[in-house]
Formats: sequence, C-alpha cells, structure tokens
Amino acid sequence: MLKKHLISCLLVIAFMQKTTAQVNTFESFDGVKIAYTDEGYGEPILLLHGFLNSRKSWDNTVLKQQLINTGYRVIIPDLRGNGDSDKPKDEGAYGNGAEIKDLVLLMNHLKVEKYKAVGYSRGSIVLAKLLTEDNRIEKAVLGGMGIDFTNPEWDRKIMFANAFKGEVNQLTKGAVDYAKSINADFRSLYLQQKYQPVTSVKELNELVIEILVISGTDDLDNGSAEDLKNSFVKGKLEKVPGDHNGTYKTEAFSNSIIRFLE
Repeated sequence: MLKKHLISCLLVIAFMQKTTAQVNTFESFDGVKIAYTDEGYGEPILLLHGFLNSRKSWDNTVLKQQLINTGYRVIIPDLRGNGDSDKPKDEGAYGNGAEIKDLVLLMNHLKVEKYKAVGYSRGSIVLAKLLTEDNRIEKAVLGGMGIDFTNPEWDRKIMFANAFKGEVNQLTKGAVDYAKSINADFRSLYLQQKYQPVTSVKELNELVIEILVISGTDDLDNGSAEDLKNSFVKGKLEKVPGDHNGTYKTEAFSNSIIRFLE
C-alpha cells in the first residue's frame, strides 16, 4: 500500500514538472518587465507566441514537449503587452523595435551564445525582424504566416489595429469578443498592431541561415507562404493539415519542425 502511494506521488510530481514551469522576469531597456519561462538544459530554442496570446499558448503542445524530450532548452517569453509581461500604455513603448530589443536582451540576460527560434502567427512577424538583428540564430521556423507582413500598409494589420481602437467590423468582431472575454488590454493590443514590426523582402533576401516556413493547408489569411519561402536564400516550405488557430498544436506541425531542426 505504501509503495503504491509513493508511486502515485512520484507520478503527480512528474506530471507537474512536465506541465508547469517557473515564471521569471527581467527588466528590459526601458524598464518594462518581460516574463518568460526557461525549461530544459540542452541547445537553446526560443518560441514566440501569436497575437491575442501569451507564452501559455505553447503549454501542452506536442512541439514543446517534443523539444524538451529531444533535449532542447526551451525559452518562451510573454512579448511586451501580453501575459505576465508589463503592458505599457505609452505609444513610445512599442515603436522603434521595442519587441526586438526585448528579445535580444532576454537572450543576453540568459547568456545564450547561439540558439534556434520558432514563431507562430504574429510571433513569426516578430521573429522575421529579430533575424535581421541577431546573428546568434542558427535556424528559424516561421509558422502560420505568409508574405503579407512585409507590406508596411498591410490592410489586415491596419484593420486589426483599428478594431482595438473601436472600429470593429465583421472580420474583426470575433477577435474583439475574445479579447473582451479574457479581459485583454485593448490599448496594448492596438499599439501592438500599430507598431508591428515590418521586415522588407529585401531584408529577408539577405538572410543566409536555413528557414522553414510552415502553415496549415487551410490557413489562408496572411498571404502566400510559398512567396515567403522564396524570399529566403535557404528557405523551405512545409504544409500540414490544419487552420490558422489550430495547426501549431498538431503532431504533424511538431514533427516537421523537429526534422528541420536536426
């Protein structure tokens, strides 16, 4: 009986270790506190979440667990304005590459010399710009994104910025309703869209590392994934079953990324 009780306790502890991680913070260049988790002890890999999301979106995904099981050190921040990170209201807190500076400083703070990186949705947009600023990245994955973010006047970006300023339409109503349901900070969401990083095709052309573009077969909102792949010297494209909101949680998505990272 005692033996069974001990085994049960060990299983509970193992489950907790698998599904939870200590949340840490560091102070970025302008005093904004950035929250992050840091799990595992192997080769570092950075995961970046999408819009209206947080680092928790990666919890319990096949990808995160496979990365840890494969021996990676998995680093997942809450981008400024999201999750447990500070949510500044000042416009100046989001412009001039603030999110990129946060990530460079985070990896400095963690004393990371080389790393790989995966972004999904808006996380891919942030990662694309980070690739132009941080030569420590050895391989990168841009998930759930096509070529459209390279256009500074991208109508979808402008539409969603306006939505969180009060100009809601049928295409943005679902996102706004969801934001209300989770008590999201509308001012921060507006500024995240308004000052979203823009990386030109010319800048993408100059990247020389291997980059995987991966998206769901039913993910059609953000332009051509193939055109994005063709913007890179060493670009690869993978299509896996799924739509924009669900693809990153799937085994097929994870398996493709694990193969690419090897």
